[in-house]
Amino acid sequence: MALWEYKVITSGKGGFATPALLEKFLNDLGKEEWEIIEFRTQPDNVLAFSGLARRPTQRDWTLEDAAAAAARTEAEKLRAEFEAKFKAATGASAAEPAEAGAAETGDKPHHDDTFRRPRDTERDLDPTASEEEEILDVPEEEELPTFFDAIRPHMRRNQRGPGLSVSLEYLVKKFDMLENDLLGALKECGLTIPAAESEPPAYVEYDGDLYWVNINRQKQLFINTREKPRPVFRVVQATRVGAEPAEDPAPRSPEAGEVPAAGGAAEMPDTKPEPPAPLPQGLELLDRLRPIMRRSRGGWSGSLGFLSRAMKCREDDLQAALAPLGLQLANGGGEKAPQIELGGFVYWLNKDGRGQTWINAREKAEEREPGAGSESPPPAGGTAADKQPELPLAADASALPPAAPENATLSAVRLLLKETKTGAIAGKVDRLAEELGKTPEEFLAALTAAGLKVPEKPREKPAFVGHAAEIFWLNKNAKDELWLNAKASKFADKPGGEGGKKSGRSRARKKETS
Repeated sequence: MALWEYKVITSGKGGFATPALLEKFLNDLGKEEWEIIEFRTQPDNVLAFSGLARRPTQRDWTLEDAAAAAARTEAEKLRAEFEAKFKAATGASAAEPAEAGAAETGDKPHHDDTFRRPRDTERDLDPTASEEEEILDVPEEEELPTFFDAIRPHMRRNQRGPGLSVSLEYLVKKFDMLENDLLGALKECGLTIPAAESEPPAYVEYDGDLYWVNINRQKQLFINTREKPRPVFRVVQATRVGAEPAEDPAPRSPEAGEVPAAGGAAEMPDTKPEPPAPLPQGLELLDRLRPIMRRSRGGWSGSLGFLSRAMKCREDDLQAALAPLGLQLANGGGEKAPQIELGGFVYWLNKDGRGQTWINAREKAEEREPGAGSESPPPAGGTAADKQPELPLAADASALPPAAPENATLSAVRLLLKETKTGAIAGKVDRLAEELGKTPEEFLAALTAAGLKVPEKPREKPAFVGHAAEIFWLNKNAKDELWLNAKASKFADKPGGEGGKKSGRSRARKKETS
């Protein structure tokens, strides 16, 4: 009957670094005749396991075991004799091998392998065990993998760049090490720890691969690797063509019609830029600009930056060429730029909200004779609407229809409003002021003069102003943005006038029925 001794086997918390180390550990157990009877691996790491092994300490005597022991003894004797004869044949001394053989065979006592001395395995995992006790299954330093080979199985595909990467925090958990110890290993291997995210990487090479360390915004360190790029081309300095034109030894006249020989210096293209052509003056310049300008409502407009590129000149030169015609920007202070009539067209300059200078043009309108239309001239002194501050339009708003006499400001702004999802028509005050070429303060002053009221709070009840079968009002949203709104009036088609007032006839009928 055999007696057994048992041993708890484990790979530790982090597991083995490579499958080769795991195989060596299991082979060593087999050489020592340990039999694994329980083996459990972790679900997230197949190289980490724990288990139980056993081996017999005493064997029953059988005839087969005795015969095997005798056969091994005879085999040892034959091996010793053959070794002695081989050394004698090669010229070595025959006495020494014979004595050695006799010492190994004759003088050696018979080894009884029926009993193996049991060993206490209870304190194998005890960290406080004495250093004098025998420590098994600890690989030597030469058998350990290198740092780069140990981290390679834990690296994964880099999502933000080429190659593979692994975080330092992950390695600390897998190797069951302190972070400072792992940082020290990085520095000893030649890797540089960056201090900031923008710091360029410092590469080191190992076994044909490049390794480097980077840090992200969360101050997490990552170890990266990629295959070392192979050179595919060599950088050379090229010679610039046409840098210095070669001298023609025999200049030819253009009238002669001679063609230079192929490959000669005369075939070099002239790389000097052509000087800009002089700008035309007067009405000729305006006739050249008008076809290039963008068509707007009833006229044309174009920025001087775009027109100068089309004319192949500088913007300052184009503006200087327009100055003799009287086309200049206003000096400021709310003044309007002068409108110049030239060749049946009216021209003027203005600046938009982004500081670009625009030139505008429209056809000269024919003057109406007094009394030609059905409209009567306004009374002396003008109406209240005529005294409202005049609202200058942008470059593309020169062709707006004539404003209604009751409210010229709202008529001009109405075409710039856009339809919203709720069915109303609205526009941000800042955007409208920019399109009209005015500051928000000047634009609000014009709207206030038209009867609109600027609300102080987002939920304040607005003041409505009726105009051309529509009502206008100002409101503020939650972002404190001011908007101009308009929609069709409910009482536009009802009798009784604005506000839905009932007529006197309806009131009289109600009185009769009562």
